[in-house]
Amino acid sequence: MPAHWRTPLGQLAAVWLGLIVLFFPDWSAMAGQWWGSSTYNHILLIPPILGWLIAQRRREVLRLTPVGWWPGLIVFAGAGLLWLLGDFAGLSVVRQLAVVIMAQASLAAILGPEVVAGLLFPLFYMLFLVPMGDELIPFLQTLTARLTMVFLGLAHVPATIEGVFITTPAGYFEVAEACSGVKFLIAMVAYGALVGNVCFLRWSRRAAFMAVSVVVPILANGLRAFGTIWIAGWYGIRFASSFDHVFYGWVFFAVVMALCMAVGWRFFDRSVESAMIDPEAITARSLVRRLRVMRLSGSIAMPVMLAIALAFIGWGGAASWLTAKLPEGTRLPAIEGWEPVATDDGVNWTPLYGGSDRHVRMRFRNAAGDTVDVAFALYANQGKGHEAGGFGQGALPLGSHWAWERPGPAVGVAKSDVIQAPGPERRLCLTWYRSGDLLTGSNLALRLHVMVDHLLLRRQATAVLILSVSDRLDHDPAAALTAFIAAAGPVDRLIAGMGG
Repeated sequence: MPAHWRTPLGQLAAVWLGLIVLFFPDWSAMAGQWWGSSTYNHILLIPPILGWLIAQRRREVLRLTPVGWWPGLIVFAGAGLLWLLGDFAGLSVVRQLAVVIMAQASLAAILGPEVVAGLLFPLFYMLFLVPMGDELIPFLQTLTARLTMVFLGLAHVPATIEGVFITTPAGYFEVAEACSGVKFLIAMVAYGALVGNVCFLRWSRRAAFMAVSVVVPILANGLRAFGTIWIAGWYGIRFASSFDHVFYGWVFFAVVMALCMAVGWRFFDRSVESAMIDPEAITARSLVRRLRVMRLSGSIAMPVMLAIALAFIGWGGAASWLTAKLPEGTRLPAIEGWEPVATDDGVNWTPLYGGSDRHVRMRFRNAAGDTVDVAFALYANQGKGHEAGGFGQGALPLGSHWAWERPGPAVGVAKSDVIQAPGPERRLCLTWYRSGDLLTGSNLALRLHVMVDHLLLRRQATAVLILSVSDRLDHDPAAALTAFIAAAGPVDRLIAGMGG
């Protein structure tokens, strides 16, 4: 190794070790998902792939000159701010993305623009270390269900669809979260990006292969769901289910991957002998020459990055200790024309309020026989494990047998959803969030409000109210909820009356 590389590499190793120590909870959470979640098992291959990508470029990169670079500190600070906002919003994926960007930015700050240009693709590929993609599950469930209906139509199998539930003569099927195909899609995107860089030179061919890597697994997953239903029509649901678990999985993914490679093979245009980068061309670029003059000693960059990281960690820690004062208890409001009744009647819907400080569930009935379930939760603060609008919280509990079917009728600012369970059984759910002066049904609006509160170190409680009615043939759920809200008065007053 050239002598002028030894000190910068030592500094980079020290910075990366420090970042892992300072942000160990985020790195540990990422590694836990790589190992423990089948959706992200493929990420276990990303670190050795990164090592291989760097090894491919090693000789050429060592001919470049590492220099400290102060714009890297700006990117590092931006990543720190992103981490802080993700922490305030309770978005672990944002925090994890931020710590990966910090690692990238620290390399830029220590080794400079020439080395960044030489390692541009490996640096980009580091983003695949972040376990993200769960947000696509509802969309992919719906898309898979619709593709399945197309294939069933082509096979002349009579079927009806309601959201992600499909009914055929063979039975009642749900395109569940595990059937969304998200694990295959995100793995294929990572694979497509790798093949695009290693095997292609033209950007048009790289883009085409990436498109194939996205479209083929989506279509294949729709075909997989269709195959399960079609087999159930011939051999029964039990056999189809066992066949699905035996044949489909990573074996199925390997077939899809091989199909994509077979399509792209004849279009590969990078020679096996060709170098991955051209160091002389990188050094000669006018942009790189202009960026090189923005030098900063690595011995200065290191403590600056440490100070930035500690500042954001301290800010986040101070905000996490902010706790609003809550009322002694949650009160049951009196609503004219509606009387509270017992909730132990076998209704199998229970909203989830993980980490809440107060929560209560009650049921009201009017003279017409309409019943409305009221679920209320109160949080003294919003942080990790205490997110009012967190994933799988609220009206559609994570891991339950309930699934989102479609948007419900609009009722003010509330989030309106129709959810369904096998049976089928449906419920109309309205959700409101209250924090300070904010009353909204938008999870995004709540997160933004909480971020501002934490940035300004303000103490504010957060309340969640859900009104839900079972969708029965003899009662209109929307009319029942409208009547209940009219009797209870404005929603903000109802929330205040319950202690929020």
